[in-house]
Amino acid sequence: MNTAKALLLSILVGIAAFPGSAQLVGNSLRSYDRSAPIDFAADRIEVLETEQQALFTGNVEVSQGTLDLSAASVRVLYDSSRDLSVSRLIAEGSVSVRTPSETARASRAIYDVPRSIVTLLGDVRLARGGDTLTGDRLVIDLNSGSSSIGGGRVT
Repeated sequence: MNTAKALLLSILVGIAAFPGSAQLVGNSLRSYDRSAPIDFAADRIEVLETEQQALFTGNVEVSQGTLDLSAASVRVLYDSSRDLSVSRLIAEGSVSVRTPSETARASRAIYDVPRSIVTLLGDVRLARGGDTLTGDRLVIDLNSGSSSIGGGRVT
């Protein structure tokens, strides 16, 4: 079965199971290394030690393994009791999340690092191959490699 037919089949199954949403499975996410270090680059960083947060602004680039995220700003929440482990990333402003085989764009993204869940919100567009899906919310489970797009009309 070619890629377009497989994508269409997964969309139809997802819509039938959950009206207003579509389930997708991305091959590039199945082998994602959640234990890879998270690297950050930005024009400016502000560390708020008492709040256990860091704010990156201006041309923010975040990468972890084969997953790349870019945004106007990213707030990083960390746990100083666990060797500064990152617990959550909150990206805002022209957010783009990329893997080798797909690109998702949205107004906002939240990456729950311990759970390995990325949620994109607001005017979501997911491009994979020559296909594009749109919706209000996209949830990417890095553990299973599955994605679910919905929250309004999925096109």
